[in-house]
Amino acid sequence: MIRAIVVDDEPVGHDIIRAHAENIAFISIEACFLSAHEAYNYLKNNSVDLLFLDIAMPDVSGIEFASMLPDEIQVIFTTAYPEHALKGFELAATDYLLKPINFTRFLKACQLAKTRLSLEKHNKEEQALFVKDGHDWVQIKFSNLVYAKAEDNYVNLHETNKQTLTRITLAELLKKLPPDQFLRVHKSFIIAKHKIDRIEKHQILVEGTKIPLSKLYKEQLLASFWRL
Repeated sequence: MIRAIVVDDEPVGHDIIRAHAENIAFISIEACFLSAHEAYNYLKNNSVDLLFLDIAMPDVSGIEFASMLPDEIQVIFTTAYPEHALKGFELAATDYLLKPINFTRFLKACQLAKTRLSLEKHNKEEQALFVKDGHDWVQIKFSNLVYAKAEDNYVNLHETNKQTLTRITLAELLKKLPPDQFLRVHKSFIIAKHKIDRIEKHQILVEGTKIPLSKLYKEQLLASFWRL
């Protein structure tokens, strides 16, 4: 069962989502809130899997609120303004629902959330990460990942035999990787500790590839290296 809450400053928005959710066996609406502040206070003491989050709200917008949420909480944005879609997806939102929300589109969004939650669970159990590559989901095994490089709004994941470009920030990716296996060594690079060949003054050799080493991260890297 997916535990969800609704955050929308219009009560009618709550009613529509509750009505749709009642027809989906795997969705449970735990609570509804008129502001991000109310939802934030609820999340301090309660765990949820999914937020149906309106974007255009007073005080704290849905975009601002989503940026403060833990990565493990899925977000489906709801709004009457289609121009907000791009910003929503930049935050790696699960989906974007344009009001008025019909049931078929709502069901599709819920199924996407269910898939992503299943993949996250698989990641923890199988020591792997699923990332979106275009319209597909691709598995990245931690044992195969050599390094990750930031490229504008994307990250290029370099494995031993392939590369995958996915829309995520380096900071977001680092949160999903086991800290005992991966480390940030530069503003644009994360490396796999077990793939290190050599640490030099200003660079690292990782399976033959030269990776720049920032002074900011060098001490952390060396300390971590000796703990391997």
